[in-house]
This record gives sequence, structure tokens and C-alpha cells, in this order.
Amino acid sequence: MSSSDVRRALDAAVAAIGGAPREGQIEMAEAVANALSDRHHLLVQAGTGTGKSLAYLVPALVHGKKVLVATATLALQRQLVERDLPRIKEALEKELKRDLSFAVYKGVGNYLCLQKMNSSLADPEGEVLMEIGSLEKDAKRLRAWAQTPGISGDRDDAPDVDRRVWYANSVSGRECIGKDECAFGSECFAVNAKAKAQTADVVVTNHTLLAIEIVDSHPILPERDAIILDEAHEFMDRTTQAVTEELTAGRVERAAKMANKHLPTKATQAFQKAADDFAEAINDFAVMVRSDPTKAGRLPEVPAILEAPIRKVKEASSAVLALIQADSDVIDPDSMAERARVKGATNEINQIATKMLKPKAHQVMWFDPTFSTLCLAPLSVSQVLRDNLLTKSPVIATSATLSVGKSFSAIARSIGFDVDGSDSETEFEAGEIDPANVQMLDVGSPFDFANQGMLYLPKHIPEPGRDGPSKEALVELGELIEAAGGRTLALFSSWRGVEQADEHLRKVLAELEIPIITQKRGDSVGSLVDRFAAMPTSVLLGTISLWQGIDVPGPACTLVAIDRIPFPRPDEPVMSARAAEADEAGGSGFMQVSLPRAALLLAQGTGRLIRSIDDRGVVAILDSRIVTKRYGSILLNSMPPFWRTSDGVIIRESLKRLHKDFTEQGL
Repeated sequence: MSSSDVRRALDAAVAAIGGAPREGQIEMAEAVANALSDRHHLLVQAGTGTGKSLAYLVPALVHGKKVLVATATLALQRQLVERDLPRIKEALEKELKRDLSFAVYKGVGNYLCLQKMNSSLADPEGEVLMEIGSLEKDAKRLRAWAQTPGISGDRDDAPDVDRRVWYANSVSGRECIGKDECAFGSECFAVNAKAKAQTADVVVTNHTLLAIEIVDSHPILPERDAIILDEAHEFMDRTTQAVTEELTAGRVERAAKMANKHLPTKATQAFQKAADDFAEAINDFAVMVRSDPTKAGRLPEVPAILEAPIRKVKEASSAVLALIQADSDVIDPDSMAERARVKGATNEINQIATKMLKPKAHQVMWFDPTFSTLCLAPLSVSQVLRDNLLTKSPVIATSATLSVGKSFSAIARSIGFDVDGSDSETEFEAGEIDPANVQMLDVGSPFDFANQGMLYLPKHIPEPGRDGPSKEALVELGELIEAAGGRTLALFSSWRGVEQADEHLRKVLAELEIPIITQKRGDSVGSLVDRFAAMPTSVLLGTISLWQGIDVPGPACTLVAIDRIPFPRPDEPVMSARAAEADEAGGSGFMQVSLPRAALLLAQGTGRLIRSIDDRGVVAILDSRIVTKRYGSILLNSMPPFWRTSDGVIIRESLKRLHKDFTEQGL
């Protein structure tokens, strides 16, 4: 495809959405087109306002071959499928003179399972719902929706029901009996979604599903000629999360109950006993860890109190699997499906227990006392991404934040790109791509950050300690919010910070008409942001989930306050293990692991301020280390180039003027 083809198609797409051409968007679209045509990798940083989704969707459709787009968040996935692609499809079909198609594909568990919903055999999850009367209404609503003609069966389109109701009517990929064996195979929502995706020009999916496919080397998603990773700064973390093994009492007990119900024998009763013993042991260990926090965090091996119970779980689940394997006389479709679910759940527990008992050298084990969960994760995923992703097809990785201190190296290495030539001797087979064959590009942003935004860096605030924001930081925050008349997104690196700020602000702002919206554990981010945007003089206090992906242009957000540089916590197991490994290799865990992570998150947080060409406002970082420590320049160079000052008087006067202007406009 020629650059003129791409440019004409991009012009048609931009016109279709009522937009205007942007230099950064054109530059990015041409770079994406070259990467697709020449089959090389591309890292492209495209600042807020570039219009990067069109800059990769248009060349992907012009390309004429199958392209997979993977996103980190549901919000972006929906934007692509419900807004961007439908709006440009007709215009591009006229320009390219051919039909175009797109589809979304998610994991099996995101779709209703008709077999499970209609089975004559009640499973333990369904029985629990019958016992909880309040959930029966949700179950009826879901069943009524399932019988509606033309529905997708997708959880995101379904009525809002309790998650227990959804789980009782869906299955994981490992528990699915498969299209050919299932009585509902031809009607299956997941099967039909996958069939549609197989033939589409562009398939939109999520990082997690792609990561599972890459790590397991087992095809889940449709074949494709190229992959586009949007929100690519999150891909390594999403991959790590996707392959983290978790062992909980609830998961083991669920598998044991299913097995005992399907095939009541001495073997399944022994599995039930092993599950009960494990539940007791892990609860005892959780009590021990909560009373002695030094026992939390990374574990060199399975704790002694858990080793024998996990071994019993492994042995008992192995015996049940052998029994299921021998039970080949089942013909009834419902019984076959139930057996598949029991086998899948039991096999999963068996595999996790086996891995926990013999962790490998490159794995990290830890215990999460909040959810009483034993976890095991790989120390690094870059090698498996390099071997199973980057040699197979061109990868275009994009985000508003990919560079740390003007360099792409940290994020490139984490995804598996060979940026230092260390693998230059590696021989690749015909058709494979060299992970060192990567171009890196920063197309900037159309926003004039120096004139649209101010960066406030107060020097008088003490360095933050472990007990949350200092008194001085909370006082400063209250004064800034008062000057801004609300209109504030306040981001904290811990729940403790959120709670302390909530307590302080409710006292000092009590006499002002400034609504305070405080995030609580488990809150839906979307509904919090909707409330914040709907009340322009409100304040939204939140933790890490609000640092990225929040898009509130206009008068509701003229101040973004950040309590501290978001370094990984010392007790965060995977990050601390990666830092320790870098130190042991003669490098610096702080410079190679902790600082890049903090820089990317800080860039994401500060990026919440300017969301449109008309936005104005202030980012305040209430952590003096950014101006007193040598590494502060790396952090500042990773952020938008706002006009900087440490003068609080100038900042408060600017916020007061903005508030006065908006108030006079009735905003």
C-alpha cells in the first residue's frame, strides 16, 4: 500500500467523523502502513489528542490482511467497536471499493453458556443461587435476556447482575466441552463470536487473552497477519497477571464439590477432605500473616504450614482425574458437559498445586493476606513474548506514554524487543521476524502543553513517609481545591492516602459547596467518573485505577493533584524481585525497574489534565523529591512539557481565575 493510498483513506475517515487532519496522526498512519507492508515492528508514542486509534485502524483496513488489535481496558475496546470502526467503515468502503468487516472477541467466560443455563443437572454454583433469594431475581433477568432473539450473549451487553449469577451461567475455556460435543454448539454465543472474528478484517480483543495465547503457545484467537497493541505500556503487567497462578480455598473447594457431585466415590470424598484441610491451613496462615506483616510479601518456597495440605490436594485431584478419564461410558449430553467442567476445574487445581510445590528459579511466590491467596508468577515475561510473539508477526505497540526520560528502551525491553543487539547472533527461520527489527517514533501531541497547563512543584512539603500524605501535603491540597472551586481529580498511591485526604477535606471544605466523591474498594471506575464529570465543582479522590484511562475534558477537571511519586511498594513481590535480580546482575534495580514504572504511571496521571484543545489547568505533585533528587529530571522529562513553578501564590491565583471564568459562563 502506498502512502498516498493511506493518506486518502485517512482523509476520508477523518471527514466521516467530522474531524480535521493532524500532523502527528498522518505521521503515525504512514509509519504503521510501512510496518505492515515491510513486516517490521514499530513502537509509536502518540500523545493525547493525536487520534491514534484512526492512525492505526485506517492503515490496518487499507492493508487488506487480517489485523488483531489488543487493548488493556474495556473502555477503549468499546470505543473502537462501538464508535470508531462503525463511523469510518462506510467512508473507507467507498474509498477502497470493497467490503470491510470488524469483530470483537473475548474469552469464553465473557459469554453466557447456554448448556450450563439449560442443564437439567444443577451444579454447586446454581444451588448457591437458589439459597440466596435476592439473587433469584437477577437469575430470572439473565435467563429472559438469553432468550431474546439476536443478542450477543456478551457479559458487557447483558443486564447488570450479581457476579455470582454470571459465574453460575458461564464457563471458563478449560471447562468448556467444545462445539462438537455440546448440544448447544450451533447456538453457542462464544462459538459464533469466534466464527465472526475468523473472517473479519480487524479483530478487537484484550491484552489478557492475547497474553494467555502467547504464553501457552495455544491458539485462542483468530489467525492474523499483524498485531496492534494499544495501551502498550500496560502489556507486560497484563501478561504477568494473566499467567499468575493463584491458589485459594474457594477454588479448591469448588472443584472438589463439583467432582463429588458428579462422581461420588472414595476418591472424590478424599478430594473434598483435602480441600477442607487446605482451607483450614490457608486461613490459619492468613491470620498469622495479618498479625505479623513481616511474613507478607515474597516467599522463597511454600510455607511449611501449607506444604502438606497442598500435596494432599495435588494427590487427591490426580486420583479424581484418573477416575474421570476411566469414566468413558457417559453418553447423556448434560452429563458429558458436567464431566468436562469437573475435569477442567480439577485439572486446573492439580496443575497449580504441582507448580506451587516445585517453583522454578525464575518464578516469584507470595501470599496475599487480603484475599488469602497463594500466588506464583514469572519473574520476567519478556523472553516468552520475544519467542512466541515478536518472531511470529509484526507488532505495532502504541500508547500516549511509552518513553521514560525521552527513551523507549525500558518499555521496549519489557515487551521483549531486542533494543541493545544482545540477540544479534540468533538465527531466525524463514518467515520469522527479528525482534531487533523495530522502529521507534514519537509523534508528539497537538496540544500546547506549555500554554494550556502549569506544573506545580512545591519544595516546602516534607518527603512522604510510609504513613500516607504528610499534614503539610493535605493542607496544600485543601488550599488548592478551594482556589479551584472544586474541579479536582486527586490521585493517591495508596488507600490510606485516599482515606486521610477524605477525612481532612471534609473538615476544611465543610462550608463550601464542593461535593467530595471518594473511591472505595470495589467501586466501578466508570460510574465514579460519570458522577465527577456531571458535577463540575466536585472533587474525586481515588487510587491507582484512576491514574490512567480517565477522560474528563472541560471545566470538571482543572486541577490534577498527585500525592507522591508512584514508586512500587517495597513489599510488592514481583517488582521487588525484578529489582533484586537487576541489582544481583550488577545493574540498578531502582534505575531499571522502579524508576521506569514510576515515570510511566506519573506520565499517565499527569495526562488526565489536558484532554482537549480548549482545556486549561494545573497538575500539582505534592512530593518534593521530584525537585530535590537527581532522578527528578528523568520523571519530569517523561511528562507533558507543562510550564513549571514552585510558587504556590501564582498557582492559586491561576486556579481562582479559571474558576471565576467557568462560573461566569455557568459551567
